[in-house]
Amino acid sequence: MAAFGNAPAANTNPNKSFEVSQPPTDSVSSLCFSPKANLLIATSWDNQVRCWEISRNGTGVASMPKASISHDQPVLCSAWKDDGTTVFSGGCDKQVKMWPLLSGGQPVTVAMHDAPIKELAWIPEMNLLVTGSWDKTMKYWDTRQANPVHTQQLPDRCYALSVRHPLMVVGTADRNLIVFNLQNPQAEFKRIPSPLKYQTRCVAAFPDQQGFLVGSIEGRVGVHHLDDSQQNKNFTFKCHRDGNEIYSVNSLNFHPIHHTFATAGSDGAFNFWDKDSKQRLKAMSRCSQPIPCSAFSNDGSIYAYSVCYDWSKGAENHNPATAKSYIYMHLPQDSEVKGKPRVGTSGRK
Repeated sequence: MAAFGNAPAANTNPNKSFEVSQPPTDSVSSLCFSPKANLLIATSWDNQVRCWEISRNGTGVASMPKASISHDQPVLCSAWKDDGTTVFSGGCDKQVKMWPLLSGGQPVTVAMHDAPIKELAWIPEMNLLVTGSWDKTMKYWDTRQANPVHTQQLPDRCYALSVRHPLMVVGTADRNLIVFNLQNPQAEFKRIPSPLKYQTRCVAAFPDQQGFLVGSIEGRVGVHHLDDSQQNKNFTFKCHRDGNEIYSVNSLNFHPIHHTFATAGSDGAFNFWDKDSKQRLKAMSRCSQPIPCSAFSNDGSIYAYSVCYDWSKGAENHNPATAKSYIYMHLPQDSEVKGKPRVGTSGRK
C-alpha cells in the first residue's frame, strides 16, 4: 500500500485561486466545463443550475454570470452535450432537465427515475444520455423519446459514474464497482468489489480506457487496471488525511492533456498526482471548508473547485445562512500537472 503523504496545513488563502462571482447560495454538488467554450456549469442544493462565462485576462481569470434554471429540489449532477450547446442536470426531483443553453431555449424533462438521480453522462458515441439513480437502476435515454432505451438493474444505489467510451464504470452502495463495455451496453462486463474497504465516493475512468480510479470516504484512492495481465500495476494510496484525521475523497478528475489527475477532499485540499510514477506532483493549501466537487476545463488550463459544506456531518450540522459557498478557479502550472519520470528502481522518491 503506497502512501503519498498527508494533507498540508490549513491556509485561509486558497492557493491564489480566483473566486467565481455570484456563487450558489447553498452547497455546490457538481461542476462541469463546456467541451467547446469557456462556460462553467454548477449545480447546487439551492435547486439551481447556473452558468458562468469564464475569461482569461493576463495572469487572472474573470467570471460573468450568464444564465440559470431551476429544479424543484436540490440538483446533484450535470453534464454537457459534446457539441457544447446543451446542459443536462438531475437531482432530488427524480428528473433530468435538458437545457438548450446556447439557443436560449427553455429546459425540458428528458429522463425520470423513482428516486433521486445521483449521476449522469452524455455518451456522444451512442448519442445517448445515461442516468444513475438511488432507485438502484441505470437508464439509457434517447432524448427524443419519452421512455428509456434500456433500464439496467444495479446491485444497489448509484453513487458514482464515469464514462470513457467504450468503458463505463459505476460505483454503487456496498462497495460494488460495475464495469460496462458500451459496445454491449445492456450487459455487465465485470463486477469488481472495491479495492477500498469503505464506501465509494467517486470514480474516474482512465483516459486510455484501460482501468479506473476509485475514491472512498476513508481518504484513500485505488488505481485499478481491467486487464488481468496488468493487475501487478494495481495499488491504493492514502490521501486527504491529517494525522489521525481521515477525510473523504470527494472528487477525481483526469487532466485532459497530461492524463495526470486531481483529488479533492473533505479536508478542503486538492492535490495533483501521477499514477504512472506513483508520485504526488503538488499538494495545495487547505481551504476553510470541504471541497465537494471539481472539474478541469476542456484544455486543462483551469481547475475549478467548490468550497462549501459537503454534508459529511449530516443536515443537523449545516446552516446555509452562515456556511457560505464558494467556487474558485486555479490555473495549474505545468510543474503541477505534467507527469514525471519514475525515480530510481523503485519508481518512487
